Amino acid sequence: MEYEHLDHVFGPIYDKNSEILILGSFPSVKSREISFYYGHPQNRFWVVLEKLFDEKVGTTIEERRAFLFKNRIAVWDVIQSCDIIGSSDSSIKNVVATDLDIILSRCEIRRIFINGKTAARLYDKYIKPKIDRKAIVLPSTSPANAAFNLDKLFEAWKIIKL
Repeated sequence: MEYEHLDHVFGPIYDKNSEILILGSFPSVKSREISFYYGHPQNRFWVVLEKLFDEKVGTTIEERRAFLFKNRIAVWDVIQSCDIIGSSDSSIKNVVATDLDIILSRCEIRRIFINGKTAARLYDKYIKPKIDRKAIVLPSTSPANAAFNLDKLFEAWKIIKL
């Protein structure tokens, strides 16, 4: 596979009631195919949220959007465009960061969480200097993060509910 220069082709999910912002790095190939977050069937993002909030997330984009809005969660990515090979976070280069002001100026985000170390590193480099907001780094829900089984992920992600 070769590098491709890609733009983030779908926008953030939020509404005026959003209080929690969860940031990933950049959409996977599967997410880009369906134009929605965490589209890879082995990604545990939706399973973890379902367990955290003890309610069904659903499988359609509409159901997942409704779940996020009901629980006051906004979702976006740190990267607006980059060069990437497939879905490999470790291959990301030539980053243009997203403008979080789009969300931060329209709702009262109380806490920011970051899904994985790559997103955290990029947040610290490109976004934190501009907005000066602390973010809590959570272990990645990606299937590539084999060190964290579902139970360990759930324990770490519980902080969202505090």
